[in-house]
Parts: sequence; C-alpha cells; structure tokens
Amino acid sequence: MAKVHLSVKKRARQNMVRRQHKSQQRSALRTAVKKVTVALEAGNLEAATVELPQAVRALGKAASKGLIHRNQASRKISRLTRHFNALTAPNA
Repeated sequence: MAKVHLSVKKRARQNMVRRQHKSQQRSALRTAVKKVTVALEAGNLEAATVELPQAVRALGKAASKGLIHRNQASRKISRLTRHFNALTAPNA
C-alpha cells in the first residue's frame, strides 16, 4: 500500500473546511437574494427597500471573493434592481 504523505492529509482537511465555509457563504447569499425576490413578488416595497441594498452588497462581496462569477453577480443585481424600479415607478 502506498504511503500517504502528511501534505495530502493536510490538503484534504483544508479542502473540507473551505468547502463548508463556501457552502455557508453561498447559502447566506441565496437567502439574501430570496428575501428581496419574495418581497418584490409580494409587492412589499418597505421590505424590498431594506433588503435590496443588503443583497446587492452580498452579491458584490461574493463576486469579489470568487464565490460566484462577477458577470453572474452583475446580472442578478441588474435583474433585482429592474424589478424593484418597475414596482416603484409611477404608473404612466
């Protein structure tokens, strides 16, 4: 049987910790985006006004850390903002 180097064991531990951390970050990001989406679909502008900046900040942070691609973050921010602006714009 081949000898397993200490560096391989350490690398496996590091990967496990990083995977768990990224999973928590990704879950928090999805929650932030979902809060805005639910508020917008319900037509709750007060909640959407509070949650949108938090979601935009979370998306920007996730993109800068490499958790998601920067184009994906930009696309999500754009879509959420467009949906929010469509609800807040006067009906003309």
